[in-house]
Amino acid sequence: MQLTILANSKAIPPLTSLERLLENSGARVIEKTPVPIPKSLADRRSGVRLSLAGSVDQLEPRAVVLRGLEDGVDANLQSSEERAVDIKLAVFDMDSTLIQCEVIDELAKYAGVGDRVAEVTERAMRGELDFNESFTERLGLLRGLDALVVREIAASLPFSDGAHELMLTLRARGIRTVILSGGFDVFAESVVNVLGMDDFVANTLEIADNKLTGRAVPPIVNADVKQARLISIADSMSIDLSQTMAVGDGANDLKMLKTAGIGVAFRAKPVVREQARYQVTHVGLEGALYLMG
Repeated sequence: MQLTILANSKAIPPLTSLERLLENSGARVIEKTPVPIPKSLADRRSGVRLSLAGSVDQLEPRAVVLRGLEDGVDANLQSSEERAVDIKLAVFDMDSTLIQCEVIDELAKYAGVGDRVAEVTERAMRGELDFNESFTERLGLLRGLDALVVREIAASLPFSDGAHELMLTLRARGIRTVILSGGFDVFAESVVNVLGMDDFVANTLEIADNKLTGRAVPPIVNADVKQARLISIADSMSIDLSQTMAVGDGANDLKMLKTAGIGVAFRAKPVVREQARYQVTHVGLEGALYLMG
């Protein structure tokens, strides 16, 4: 088994809780190897991979991740078989994953209903509300908003730390990259173009007479649709689901995270961190690369 540790600092901090967990489980470190860091991040990232032996089967992977976070690092445990899989497809949530905002919340600020919409968004991402109902409710509050606002926001989206490094590497490895978003097509198209991704699936933002209609155009891209599209894209590529990676942060991403061969919770809500097989919280999106072998 291998334990990959990533830190948002130039040097790995003391791993007190993680070392205690390994000791208590009977696992021992037989090899310690630094991991390569992108040049653009070299001044604020570090990483090491530990090869483990001993009573490794007593280590529950999710517990390793959660305890590792006490040391301010991301720690993910993988078997040699898991690391040997040849990933061919990577799918991503967009809002609060590839970009550092929820676009529906940004639109709501311009419409003067920011607080109302943001509260509903947060509850939906935590899994407390039905996604379709909350999406329809939030979108309805945007009725009449000038479409120029949409273009302004789309042109200045704040990308997540590590997004460019991640996509650069995935492209170099010939991995297909697709956005599966419960957000809107206008923004997804912009993100795909800037990051050099292959495709996107997102909700249609209906506009009439240069105003938002406030209506949801079916089908709404929810958890079931994300999961189904992941499966259908993999099938169209004639690859096994074990050769796919999915990255997301909200409750509506859980089904695709569990379906993919590598499901990564990125700076995610607690309900997602608790259920996802892997997680990246402290470093940027490039952290997902270290789970791909």
